[in-house]
Amino acid sequence: MRTRVADFVLSLQDKIVTSFEELDPSAPPFLRDSWKRAKGGHGISCVFQLPYGYDKPTTLEKAGVNVSVIHGTLPPAAIKQMRVEHASVPYDPQAEAALPFFAAGISLIIHPRNPHAPTVHANYRYFEITAQQAEGSEQTEQPEVLAWWFGGGCDLTPSYLYEEDAVHFHRTLKDACDPHGAQLYPAFKKWCDEYFFITHRKEARGIGGIFFDDLCADPHKRLPNALEESTSERPWTKEDIFSFVKSAGEAFLPSYLPVLKRRADLEFTPEQRRWQLVRRGRYVEFNLVYDRGTKFGLLTPEARIESILLSLPSEVRWEYMCEVGTEESSEEAKLLAVLTKPREWL
Repeated sequence: MRTRVADFVLSLQDKIVTSFEELDPSAPPFLRDSWKRAKGGHGISCVFQLPYGYDKPTTLEKAGVNVSVIHGTLPPAAIKQMRVEHASVPYDPQAEAALPFFAAGISLIIHPRNPHAPTVHANYRYFEITAQQAEGSEQTEQPEVLAWWFGGGCDLTPSYLYEEDAVHFHRTLKDACDPHGAQLYPAFKKWCDEYFFITHRKEARGIGGIFFDDLCADPHKRLPNALEESTSERPWTKEDIFSFVKSAGEAFLPSYLPVLKRRADLEFTPEQRRWQLVRRGRYVEFNLVYDRGTKFGLLTPEARIESILLSLPSEVRWEYMCEVGTEESSEEAKLLAVLTKPREWL
């Protein structure tokens, strides 16, 4: 499974980056940065970032499509933090021992230049925690897996609300979920609305999508995480879950590219650009205060900070008591109404 997940995310990364480069061939290409982790593993960070002062029109302003395949040991503090969301993770509060781990996944963020084009985020990952190998044992031996799971999701964060874009995005994700169980999309859509919520602002980060975590085969459940009963006659297996994750990952481009193409060249005003930068501030607040991936990355020994913080936009704005969006009839207020009360798009 380790090898298959790594092959899948590398292939998906190449498709996504190539598609964005073909969409805007006159723009600078993505930087492809291959790196190795000193304590085990490797990755490729594909980054679109305009040089400071660059004034030619481009579709994207900042983007990152990261793949990491890493292994090492988790310190007790990281294990304790992880166990909050993953009950299967072994943790002894009296113990000081670290545990070996393996993680492979893809994580991406796209920040378009045009305020009418939405930001999008996606990530899909596989994680294993294994037992410490006995001293003197052959390193080629397969370690005992203590816990494993898949997680991920995809969500859309517009500055201006276009309902047809929201419907298309959610419809494409639902179509990817449905062959694996009709209950998946509504459960994961609800999970996404709840997860990407900025509690201190009392508003969602965006208009949602799907989100899931801790998906693992459990013989006592038809589906993990106490979801509604599956239409299947048997419990999900590891293969079933991986098949679903592949479908979700492959749905990214058809869910987002048509939306980006519709909005990337629309005219916009300086005030609309201002609103876009204010909304990006909310995005940053969520990622730095609440996001599990950011927290885990910062707790991981030898963390690659540049990759962890790649999701942050290159330009952003915070305003004290910003008045934009307070006028009820405005397009900005239309977006805020949806962010404070998530909608069913389908």
